[in-house]
Amino acid sequence: MMYPNDYSYSKDHEWIKIEGGEAIIGITDYAQKQLGDIIFVELPAVGKALDAGQPIGVVESVKSVSDIYAPIGGEIAAVNEKLTQAADLINKDPHGGGWIVRMKIRDKAELDGLMTASDYEKHIESLES
Repeated sequence: MMYPNDYSYSKDHEWIKIEGGEAIIGITDYAQKQLGDIIFVELPAVGKALDAGQPIGVVESVKSVSDIYAPIGGEIAAVNEKLTQAADLINKDPHGGGWIVRMKIRDKAELDGLMTASDYEKHIESLES
């Protein structure tokens, strides 16, 4: 899997794409493969304020239940309502239609602490070796 170069990545396997001054957040292809078939996604309330590292929601798969963490701080601007009916969108299109939330960015400097696509690929390799 090639990870999009215009996204940023967290060590917890979330991705961020900046669009229109907001951060679109989802989980990476690596994360969805580790989880297996995703059957449920618990989404946060719109307007909820989060600090970096706080749980955004929960992803439940046939294998396990995992928290999704906010890679940066901000306020939830929108959630992907399609996931309530089709949680497997994350499996089918993790870096596109399987996005989870849109967040108003509180401090753009927090983006500097995230990884580039090549750094994230090296991070995954280190986990698998």
